Amino acid sequence: MKFFLKLYPILLISLALTSCSTTGQPGQSQDTDKQLEAKVLEIIRKNPQVILESVEKYGKEQKEKQESSQQSILKEMKNNPKSVIGNSPAKGAAEQKIVLMMFSDFQCPYCASAHETVNQFMEKNQSKVTLVYKHLPLVKIHPEAMNSAKASWAALKQGKFWEYSDALFKQQDKLGEQFYVDTAKSLKLDVEKFNKDRKSEAANNAIEEDIKMAEKLGVPGTPFLVMNGEAFRGPADVGELEATLKKVGG
Repeated sequence: MKFFLKLYPILLISLALTSCSTTGQPGQSQDTDKQLEAKVLEIIRKNPQVILESVEKYGKEQKEKQESSQQSILKEMKNNPKSVIGNSPAKGAAEQKIVLMMFSDFQCPYCASAHETVNQFMEKNQSKVTLVYKHLPLVKIHPEAMNSAKASWAALKQGKFWEYSDALFKQQDKLGEQFYVDTAKSLKLDVEKFNKDRKSEAANNAIEEDIKMAEKLGVPGTPFLVMNGEAFRGPADVGELEATLKKVGG
């Protein structure tokens, strides 16, 4: 349907440019539009295969574009991890030779499970692996996804992202305004600064950058893990992470 909506005006323009029409006459514009629309529909009826081939071509081009974008980011992740990590929360090995990037949503129950798995993995491999968190709040199904992401970003500005994210994942049933403030107080954050930061345009921009990266990678949902170009779709167990670490040279 999206493709047809793009194709439709093109067909209309093509017909207008390749057929005679009277312009500038009052009352004729609407009639002309209806005639053009009728011609477009007639073309579609008489040439269904052409439309199908165009749709297939469009789909193939989009897929190739997506794969090209994905490969570009994965290559950059291997060759220049700092550029991909950016200002995102990171911990573990300072060398950043092996990077485990996690796209996650604080209200996603599967992400909470993946969070525990990744923590177990990092306890053993923090000297080899750099863990990076990327925000991917699924706002259509998780009403507190964006608010919790902004709260964690505000905690990051005071050096407490990982402690704050632990609290969010462990108490997903409590996510809400009061919990965000109470957690900030329990971690001894400057609450005034915390509230200002989480409501700032900078918080929006930081999270939007992560979302755009997820779109370029074609991330289908959360959690989504990538280790030096090797992707995990859905929660991975510690064994899978260990096996991938050996595969990428860890």
